[in-house]
Amino acid sequence: MMTDIDYMRRALELAARGRGRVHPNPMVGAVAVRDGRVVGEGFHPGPGQPHAEVFALKEVAAGTPGVTVYVNLEPCSFVGRTPPCADLLVEKGVTRVVCAMSDPDERVSEKGFARLKGAGIDVIVGVLEAEARALNAAYVKHRTTGLPYVTLKLAQTLDGRIATASGDSKWISSEASRVRAHRLRADADAILIGSGTLKADDPELSVRHVEGESPAKIVLDSRLEISTGAKVFEGAPLWLATSEGVSNRRLQEVEAAGAGVWVIGGGGRPGLLDVLRLAADKGYLHVLIEGGGQVAASALRGNLVDRVAVFVAPKILGEGISSVGDLGIDRISDAVELDLVEVEQIGNDLFYAADVVGATEQQG
Repeated sequence: MMTDIDYMRRALELAARGRGRVHPNPMVGAVAVRDGRVVGEGFHPGPGQPHAEVFALKEVAAGTPGVTVYVNLEPCSFVGRTPPCADLLVEKGVTRVVCAMSDPDERVSEKGFARLKGAGIDVIVGVLEAEARALNAAYVKHRTTGLPYVTLKLAQTLDGRIATASGDSKWISSEASRVRAHRLRADADAILIGSGTLKADDPELSVRHVEGESPAKIVLDSRLEISTGAKVFEGAPLWLATSEGVSNRRLQEVEAAGAGVWVIGGGGRPGLLDVLRLAADKGYLHVLIEGGGQVAASALRGNLVDRVAVFVAPKILGEGISSVGDLGIDRISDAVELDLVEVEQIGNDLFYAADVVGATEQQG
């Protein structure tokens, strides 16, 4: 016999189908059950399209007795691009709603539950909450801290190099690893790199090896030295984070080439925290940092990284460019700690992914 946990697990599976498609909305799945039988299910496929509850209740007539709806996120209670789902549940006469977690968005938080309870619907909250939070970690962080969820992606040799001493970096990881890396891109809302990586590799920063949309691109370029012929100008929106003091002529040149410019105070390098705040303001919930070593170090020093994703190739370079620059750590006890480690072999490479301990608490 199926339990609340079983049905919620199904709702989470459905929600995950929206991965890489629902930005800037959360991933949501819903299952409608009556007399131990699923009578409808669905997930939110993208902005402006019906929410999961709409699909789950599509074939359920209003007033049908004994219907329970399982949903991984609190039903919305305000009019956005679509009508409030809480109102739909009330109109359909749902008897019971089982939800994994409340919505951290202040426009919804607890208001959806209050609407349901006010209509006499039995509401249960907290079933598989940890799993639901993990699924929508980027959405939760964006709504609670005003910052995007940050994944630091590295492709390095066994001895931690991302390039030779001369700067050659192609290719460290295998083709299979590069396919997986493009999946990381497709799951992100924006990719961030430093000007050094741009000059060295002239990357396109697009999704080519897997299905999915290419994320926006953010380049840290304090002097706006980027060539307007660089590949990053092609495709998805490009933002250049620069410092005050850049000439108006240069600003106009890069803008004419199709880039947006974020001018951040101070004459030095743009502060990464300020850049991430601007990214969050643009609605980018998940930022993937791809390089280089100094940008990686800046992100880690600032406690801005939530998760690391590292492709380790079975190669040794000795001298070369480190994947992460100096963090100023003198004691092992001060090292950046990782948790919930996942290790997978991809061809001859190893893929190592883990959460940074205490990242969100430090940022908040």
